Amino acid sequence: MEAYNGCIKPQGNFLFLSLLFLLALLAFANAETHHHQFVVQETPVTRLCKTHNIITVNGQFPGPTLEVRNGDTLVVEVLNSARYNVTIHWHGIRQMRTPWADGPEYVTQCPIKPGASYTYRFTIENQEGTLWWHAHSRWLRATVYGALIIYPKLGTTYPFPKPKHEIPILLGEWWNRDPISVLRQALFTGAAPNVSDAYTINGQTGDLYPCKGTVRFPVKSGETILLRIINAALNQQLFFSVANHRLTVVEADAAYTKPFTTSTLMLGPAQTTNVLLTADQTPGRYYMAARAYASAQNAPFDNTTTTAILEYKSARKGVPSRPTLPMLPAYNDTATVSAFTAQIKSPSKVEVPTQIDENLFFTIGLGFVNCTPGPRCQGPNNTRFAASMNNISFVLPRKTSLLQAYYQNIPGVYTTDFPAVPPIKFNYTGNVSRALWQPRFGTKLYKLKFGSRVQIVLQDTAIFTTDDHPIHLHGYHFYVVGQGTGNFNPRRDTASFNLIDPPQRNTIDVPVGGWAVIRFVADNPGVWMFHCHIDAHLTWGLAMSFLVENGVGKLQSVEPPPADLPPC
Repeated sequence: MEAYNGCIKPQGNFLFLSLLFLLALLAFANAETHHHQFVVQETPVTRLCKTHNIITVNGQFPGPTLEVRNGDTLVVEVLNSARYNVTIHWHGIRQMRTPWADGPEYVTQCPIKPGASYTYRFTIENQEGTLWWHAHSRWLRATVYGALIIYPKLGTTYPFPKPKHEIPILLGEWWNRDPISVLRQALFTGAAPNVSDAYTINGQTGDLYPCKGTVRFPVKSGETILLRIINAALNQQLFFSVANHRLTVVEADAAYTKPFTTSTLMLGPAQTTNVLLTADQTPGRYYMAARAYASAQNAPFDNTTTTAILEYKSARKGVPSRPTLPMLPAYNDTATVSAFTAQIKSPSKVEVPTQIDENLFFTIGLGFVNCTPGPRCQGPNNTRFAASMNNISFVLPRKTSLLQAYYQNIPGVYTTDFPAVPPIKFNYTGNVSRALWQPRFGTKLYKLKFGSRVQIVLQDTAIFTTDDHPIHLHGYHFYVVGQGTGNFNPRRDTASFNLIDPPQRNTIDVPVGGWAVIRFVADNPGVWMFHCHIDAHLTWGLAMSFLVENGVGKLQSVEPPPADLPPC
């Protein structure tokens, strides 16, 4: 080091900073902009021996797989040539300062009307892994969805040995009726919607259904492949397994995990899991299979099983044509779910917020609306189903979106008095008084200051039944610092929080009859939906939204809305 102006010149620091700057320039130079056009349209599709029109993107079911790298920009023009309003949500993308591209209808935008278009523009910032995109307008996501794969930046790689092949596995649900008709019937009667007729893997139902259509995945003996598994089902948590093969989990919700090996996965709707599979079994054909994890007591569910085939290329012709079927857990096997979930952790120590500015407690679950017996009151005991957080059943606006109302200071669209705690404390997972069954309805947001450190306790309730709820936060990832059964007890349960290597998720399955605690820093301004990803529950109002205020300067503020933002 040498002296100048009476000071010591820090040559080492200067060289280090110069190197960092050069690396940043190289990363920026390698970033690409990807342009796509999505045409939302009706397409005839045959499943379960029946043909009917479904809503697709570019005539594909599932829709196109988008492949980008960390740091790239996506520009996707969506042209609505269907008969329903539509929006597209890029599930798990943080949308830093670009909430206009997030997609939930009447939250960040008004829907794209038939014949209209809207272009989503956003940049991937410090994210890589498996995410997905889907419609976020009523029940269109039953068929409007696809994979969104984010590879590491050029010059970097996975934190595990590079697999020979990578295969997106999209699990879905299939109805023999138009899903919008199923939704309309449920909204009219107030009863639970009809369950699906089948599950699918990459759009096909598999060998265990009539008029079978089955996806086959060829593999060579000894090679390791990466399965990018996405639960795109509308209303159902799903078990997944591959006969005779072990699965090494390496990522969940586009966040790397400590690797661990299992025979069975459970994914809630919207969750993603990446696993490594080594083809180390006797050459042959092996079923991949998925079926329901159904935690709600006495609630109907689709009890069928979807399959695809993992096929060794070296399998002899004499191998039995019927593949081996995996042993999946019982439909209500919560113990297996809990054991699986407990193993998901961050690869190393992470920076979890420890000083909390906003300590929130949200009850989540179902409820009922009392009404006069008749055709519109066909829920339990002549009621209508509802759902709520902190006894508030969320109502979407219709004249403008919440984000537009906030950005343009439009009065009368929402209030910011969403309760930080339940209005009444009760035995959440015990026998709940009927006086607490009916929620209030409202469009209530909770306001967060930019940079505030947030903890949310998510508590399941036993109104009608306890259930496993997949709760998704738009615009953020969060750390899951604790989970348990029964009622959350801060004096007892806080001591068991994992503040070292908790998993990072964008969708958390709150345990049936239990609780989960998440933490995040509110560093992304905008209006961000927080909701159950079982679409029947979302339809009934199991949602709310956070309003995160701007911070200081351009990099902490919402960007202006695009010129082609759809009008209401």
